Amino acid sequence: MAKTTASASKEVTVEKKLTALFNLQQIDSKIDKIKVVRGELPLEVRDLEDELIGLETRVVNLTEEAKTMDAEISAKKNTIKDAEALIKKYEAQQAKVRNNREYDSLTKEIEFQNLEIQLAQKRIKEFGATIDNKKEVIVDAQKVLQMRKEDLVRKQKELDEIVGETQKEEQDLTKASIKAEALIEERLLIAYKRIRSNSRNGLVVVSVERDACGGCFNKIPPQRQMDIRVRKKIIVCEHCGRILIDQELAGIKEEKRVVEEADQD
Repeated sequence: MAKTTASASKEVTVEKKLTALFNLQQIDSKIDKIKVVRGELPLEVRDLEDELIGLETRVVNLTEEAKTMDAEISAKKNTIKDAEALIKKYEAQQAKVRNNREYDSLTKEIEFQNLEIQLAQKRIKEFGATIDNKKEVIVDAQKVLQMRKEDLVRKQKELDEIVGETQKEEQDLTKASIKAEALIEERLLIAYKRIRSNSRNGLVVVSVERDACGGCFNKIPPQRQMDIRVRKKIIVCEHCGRILIDQELAGIKEEKRVVEEADQD
């Protein structure tokens, strides 16, 4: 008699574990549906925010580079002024020289200063062209920046509207999920989360449908289906690793959920 009681207790315990897991799965699936409604919007908003940061940084860098080149142009203009002043000085000195050696020396200095002027003028021209180019790029970047800001405002508004409609429901479901997790032993919960993270549709606990796994749709052998129905141990699909339950258990839980939701309404 004691054996029968122990066996019944064990069976109830496994059934409770399966029930708790399936209940958690239902809650998490509802949260998944809410996230599906949001679609790619959160990701799009984050991408736009990152793009805006990149564009703003680019505009700042280009503006700083243009300022640096403006300073270089000013420096080259000063170089030209200094060279022109020296040329006048040397030309004045040429009129007072006493011999050809001094005259030739001053001539070379004048030639050197003329070369300095030519080089400075060349650099000014190059810097000016580069600045014009950067200003064009800045204008284009600012246009894109403005468009992306408008895109972000629109996308953020869409996301806020969706979040506003589903926020309370998601918060309630998240609390329910945490509460449901507390009823599941750590080992099973770790396995549940691992399978869920690797599952494309987030399904971990699935029922046997038409003699196949409700997750990967591979056939389940008759003997294994029998083991699932008696609920004496937790059985996973040999192909996808999902936890398997029988349709009756899934149906009982689903029926209970529908009744609860109807009562709430």
